Amino acid sequence: MKSKNYIVLFLFTILSFALKAQDKEAITFELKVSKNKLGINERIRVDFSMNKDGDNFNPPDFQGFKVLMGPSQSISSSWINGVRSYSKTYSYTLAPIAQGTFTIKQATIVIDGNIYKSLAQKIVVGPAVDKPSDQMTAHDVADESLHLVAEVSNGSPYMNEAITVVYKLYFGQQIGISNYRPLDNPTYNNFWSQDIPIKRLNAQNGTYDGKPFRYVVLKRVVLYPQKSGKLEIEPLSLEITADVPTQKRDFFGGRIYSQANKTVSAGKRTINVKALPENGKPANFNGAVGDFDFKVTTSKTALNASESLQATVEVSGKGNLKLFKLPEPNLPSSLEVYEPEFDENVRTTIAGMQGKVANNYTIVPAYKGKYPIPSISFSYFDPTTKKYNTINSDEILIDVISGPSSGSANNNGSVSNTKQTVTAASDQFAFIKLNSNLVPIGATTFFGSNSFYLWWLLPLLLIPIAIIFRKKLDALAGDVEGNKIRMANRLAKKYLSSAKKALGNKEAFYVALEKGLHNYLKAKLKLETSEFSKEKINDLLIEKNVDEATIERFISLLKNCEMARYSPFSDVQIKQDYTNASEVMSYLDKQL
Repeated sequence: MKSKNYIVLFLFTILSFALKAQDKEAITFELKVSKNKLGINERIRVDFSMNKDGDNFNPPDFQGFKVLMGPSQSISSSWINGVRSYSKTYSYTLAPIAQGTFTIKQATIVIDGNIYKSLAQKIVVGPAVDKPSDQMTAHDVADESLHLVAEVSNGSPYMNEAITVVYKLYFGQQIGISNYRPLDNPTYNNFWSQDIPIKRLNAQNGTYDGKPFRYVVLKRVVLYPQKSGKLEIEPLSLEITADVPTQKRDFFGGRIYSQANKTVSAGKRTINVKALPENGKPANFNGAVGDFDFKVTTSKTALNASESLQATVEVSGKGNLKLFKLPEPNLPSSLEVYEPEFDENVRTTIAGMQGKVANNYTIVPAYKGKYPIPSISFSYFDPTTKKYNTINSDEILIDVISGPSSGSANNNGSVSNTKQTVTAASDQFAFIKLNSNLVPIGATTFFGSNSFYLWWLLPLLLIPIAIIFRKKLDALAGDVEGNKIRMANRLAKKYLSSAKKALGNKEAFYVALEKGLHNYLKAKLKLETSEFSKEKINDLLIEKNVDEATIERFISLLKNCEMARYSPFSDVQIKQDYTNASEVMSYLDKQL
């Protein structure tokens, strides 16, 4: 009996070892591909399957292919007649990036403490096929259903004529967009650019390539070409996450969606910019392109000497209002004229810039008389009629009613040298009576007096004062860094004084801040108004070896000035921008 028990135990032990050996031999880790030959426009599915769970899965680098989807993981486990069946798979969807023969190398995984490797597979990629045989994947659907288009309003504008670029994303009606992010934003070299903010994305119905699509407008920008010839607009590229419906349905019968990541690009656009015609160009033409009105006005035409009046030279309408210089009045020399204050009320819409710009001159007459403000001419090019137009202002006569004569100014504004005749009267000194009791005043001599010694000692007393004063001046001159800081603070206060007065009023503050930043750059970099673009400013500051952080803060301030017209800004943000502007100007003064 005991021997039978030993035999049963022995057989059970052998069977256990056999089953364990069988289990160990049954562990598999395989690489499976949907096809070994495909066209470059087809997709391939790659599965790494195992019949027992493992850890530390390490896929190959998939050289020669782009990973469209994956890894996606699926697990299958079942019991049939007491036998357990298990399968775990890591799946990838790949797209070839070139023709040729490529090898999908080994993948590795750790199962029960042992490392298993899959076998390598060779894939042959041939030319594109007309009808790909593989089943449409989520990425295939996204390829056919997503298109980014850059629509240009005018492909052949004149120099300084506004054009609009609208970026539209077209997508099929069966898919949805869950997320997108820009990969490559275009830089508009040789253009003055202004983004038009989009507050909300609204899907609209449209057509693409003759088929019904939906689309959203992602970006709008107004461009003013600054040179003639062929100019390129770089492409906008986006990475988009699309929700693509599958043939599967959930427990409640709803469609199951699969996500696909796709990169789309609007493509490069070339604009053929025409030079402004030389035929008929006025001598006083200063680069204005559009449709404008022009006028010169004064706050008063009659006043007294030493009082002030305001003369305004104003251009209004549609066109490149920020990109030309206003004409200057030619005033009589007898009028004291101060530096003009620039006033700008311009908004940029999808049609371009519109509004008005003006120079306000403060004039103070010194003498009585009549002074003419001659007519001023303003010329501009109208791209609609393709002709130059010139507008002449009316002559304005300033009547100074009362004041000093210098001799007096006559009606022609010239100075009169008329003198009054002096008539002597025979009895004009009759009231003086002689007194015989007058006593001559004793004469005093200067030499030896108290005044003599005081004036003699005064230079000696001034010598130590002069030495101390000189040392102070030398110390101040030697303090280079301190002088720079003091000068920077004075410049910042000068250019930001108007902005400080407008704190609390968003519109007035950002208009004044932008004006201050522009005037500051005019003074420091000798920039003309036509060169005011963020790209040009960025390049000039880099050339001046200004550090990147300061450049970024300055450009950010310019962007805030532009965005403030369309977006709500808090008082805290306004005060922060004012402080940043002061600091940035100080930093620039030390570096320029």
